[in-house]
Amino acid sequence: MLLTPAQQQALKQLTPAHDPLTQGLECYVVGGAVRDALLGLPPGDKDWVVVGATPATLHQRGFIPVGGDFPVFLHPRTKEEYALARTERKSGRGYQGFTFYTGTDVSLSEDLRRRDLTINAMAVDAQGELLDPLHGLNDLQQRCLRHVGTAFAEDPVRLLRLARFAARFPNFTVAPDTLQLAESLVAEGEVDALVPERVWQELTKALVAPQPVRFVEVLKKVGALERVLPGLSYEPSVRNALICAVERHYSLAQRFAVLVAKTAHVRQLAQRLRATSEAASLGEAVARALNAALLTHSQSAEQQWQALEQLDALRRPERFIQIVQCVQCYEGTLNITLWQQRLEAVLAVDAGAIARQSTGGGLQIKQAVAQARLDALQAL
Repeated sequence: MLLTPAQQQALKQLTPAHDPLTQGLECYVVGGAVRDALLGLPPGDKDWVVVGATPATLHQRGFIPVGGDFPVFLHPRTKEEYALARTERKSGRGYQGFTFYTGTDVSLSEDLRRRDLTINAMAVDAQGELLDPLHGLNDLQQRCLRHVGTAFAEDPVRLLRLARFAARFPNFTVAPDTLQLAESLVAEGEVDALVPERVWQELTKALVAPQPVRFVEVLKKVGALERVLPGLSYEPSVRNALICAVERHYSLAQRFAVLVAKTAHVRQLAQRLRATSEAASLGEAVARALNAALLTHSQSAEQQWQALEQLDALRRPERFIQIVQCVQCYEGTLNITLWQQRLEAVLAVDAGAIARQSTGGGLQIKQAVAQARLDALQAL
């Protein structure tokens, strides 16, 4: 298919005019950088494939080895990744169950065939020309997420990436045969080999994508949701709340908190995912606020003070506002501004001044401070 002049220019900008460190090597920009250039998106990190070279070749040119299972090097100046062209063969369970071959006879086409989706299996040569043996450009123009080959079903990480790209590109559809392969991956138990750290990594990328609900819904459609995010309660109210959090540009931790707010055991799920402490604690707090209706049924000053205390508002005021914002995505009538005013009112109470003026002991001072805060709430 023909490229537009803008696409041709974007591809040419991917490769440097002259780089003495790669001169004489057969190098190609591959993957996401090519895809995004064709979509007119800002360029991200560039990944390179080197064909016909050995690890010694790159060592001699000063490239820095960083790969574990297969040879990957960092360019000494740009710090971009250069990987030797490789093939892979399934040799065990899960995404680590592969044997790699990086001989000098591995072609670019063979390397591209081991990738997950056709839109990620395109390359650009040193002259800025597109190499597309798997018709990724056609799928890109048709807005289709399609697997490269049946080996897709051998690697559960590819399922996570499929779901994440569905979240990143909401106007793309998933090819029916790709969904079938994903279902077989789940049925064969490959998905159970995913490690928590990789699930969390892909989930966090999906949560900051334009439409995170699609990540969850692709997993649900192929029967993987309970296996990947066990115990997650995903109902229409959760979907709507997550859309709300995205529209309001809430933080990653807030989006996670909204996602898990209706889940029965938030801490257990967060621990399983190795979630950050910020995301886990915020998720628990939002779930508690929703379950106990702390913010929506706080009519009296006493109830308002109880909500502020239980949600640690005085000690962590910014986090409290984040909680209110998350709950408001579920309870649309919740007045965020009013809770902000309530928080400011109790924070304005000078506990130190009350203590200095008091003639009583610690208990009396505590009671006097609490009463002053109640008075401040009642005065609103």
